[in-house]
Amino acid sequence: MPEINQLFFAHKEVLQLLIQKAGLHEGKWMLAANFGFTAGNFGPVTEQLAPGAIVSILAIGLQRATAETPEAITLDASVINPSNLRPAVKRRKV
Repeated sequence: MPEINQLFFAHKEVLQLLIQKAGLHEGKWMLAANFGFTAGNFGPVTEQLAPGAIVSILAIGLQRATAETPEAITLDASVINPSNLRPAVKRRKV
């Protein structure tokens, strides 16, 4: 079997793992990212410099979804990471 060098995940798979890792059990959540942006002159040699930009991903996280957030980019933590706590059972007095 060949060695695996790359693995890719859909955004909802990453979202599910982050919700579970964060221990969230309620609310609808979506992915959030913080980007860094730098402008400069880039090129292989001085004579070929051209204006350009570099965008870097500084952090990936979770953001609580609002009512306007499309369902296609959210997951419900209560569905994918339900709480293990069961409601207390009321005992009847005899």
